[in-house]
Amino acid sequence: MLMAAVLLAGMAVPPAAAEGELTAAQRARRTPVVDVFERTKDAVVNIAATQVVERTVRFSPFDELFDPRLFGDRKQRYEQTSLGSGAVIHPDGYVITNAHVVARAAKLKVVFANKTEHEAEAVAVDEQHDLAVLKLKDKGPFPAITLGRSHDLMIGETVIAIGNPLGYEHTVTTGIISATNRELAVSPDVTYRDLIQTDTSINRGNSGGPLLNILGEVIGLNTAIRSDAQNIGFAIPVDTVRKLLPEMLSVEQRRRIQIGLRLGWRDRVYVVEAFGPAERAGVEVGDEVLRVDGQPIRQDLDYYVYVLNIDGRKPLTLELKRGNKRFTASIQPRAIPVPDGAELMRKKFGLMVQPLTAAQAQKLDLPGGLLITDVEPGSPADQAGFRENLIIVGIGRYFPSDMEELGLLLERVRRGEKVRFRVYRVQRHYIQVLEGELASR
Repeated sequence: MLMAAVLLAGMAVPPAAAEGELTAAQRARRTPVVDVFERTKDAVVNIAATQVVERTVRFSPFDELFDPRLFGDRKQRYEQTSLGSGAVIHPDGYVITNAHVVARAAKLKVVFANKTEHEAEAVAVDEQHDLAVLKLKDKGPFPAITLGRSHDLMIGETVIAIGNPLGYEHTVTTGIISATNRELAVSPDVTYRDLIQTDTSINRGNSGGPLLNILGEVIGLNTAIRSDAQNIGFAIPVDTVRKLLPEMLSVEQRRRIQIGLRLGWRDRVYVVEAFGPAERAGVEVGDEVLRVDGQPIRQDLDYYVYVLNIDGRKPLTLELKRGNKRFTASIQPRAIPVPDGAELMRKKFGLMVQPLTAAQAQKLDLPGGLLITDVEPGSPADQAGFRENLIIVGIGRYFPSDMEELGLLLERVRRGEKVRFRVYRVQRHYIQVLEGELASR
């Protein structure tokens, strides 16, 4: 080490370029990969998911999980943090990542390349497709990345991964697309399909980070590796992500208003489905969407995020293009009655619940939850082992914290459908996270 230090000290050092300028040598060495990283790094984030619990996670039947003989006060509450990656996809602070990165987290922290940190909350989690949408709690705008397309991928084309492997922040790796339409069984019950296979180096912590093409567009979301192999990684195609986002950001579900539009995204933003209020306003399938209330719509995501924040009582003005003709359409959103969440929970599962109070949620360090106050004898919940005072923190891919959210969620559950529940069992010195499925009656 001493010799190395002496040699380095004796080397001639070229004069430094002004900050932000490239030297001639740097310009000569600059590659498309360097350009992609510099253009996208500010929108790629590291995600710290913290569990302030003692975890015991199994699948149904619930009666095994809730048998008190399995648990004792000898266990201690602890804090565990796992690391993952993600990408900001809209300046309002919407982030995509993998479901397995955030699914059981009590706290979520997002760290940008400039080291700024922001708390986040899960908007929706789709474990079947390993996709989650987060929302930063602070006000934007935030740097956002461009969603590309994956239907036209070429085997052998260069791809770039940016992420947080093993805690090494904003690491860049490159490779090629090795294959498409791959399947990967991650458990006896879950198989991911239509995956992109890549030889780009991906490790633990890369999960949820973007897979980029040479244009700097997201073409996939890194999700898994083959632990028994080298340089075999898999990513969720961005087309799959884009198909799922409208439901995960559904204005019908979250705002309880119907507009009646579903949009496509290839080449342009256009209408793929018009019904209800949109159809009555004269909107047709194939119309190109240019602006909504004067706001430019550059991608379908712009529309879905915008309508989440509208008044709902005022008309929505769309600037459209049909053929060579531009015109406007005024859509009056329709209010959708909110179903009775308490009654649906009792009817479908035999559970009586009430929202946690602010004081209860603060004490448990939770954003919210539903406290079980009673269980109907002989109901699906009773047979599965649900008991009074357990706290429901997740139903399916959502995190209902009040009766309105609960009703919006349960009205879509069909008879016989299996629904995954995540509950907290609060003990004196620790909290247990338990998971399983209940079939709706």
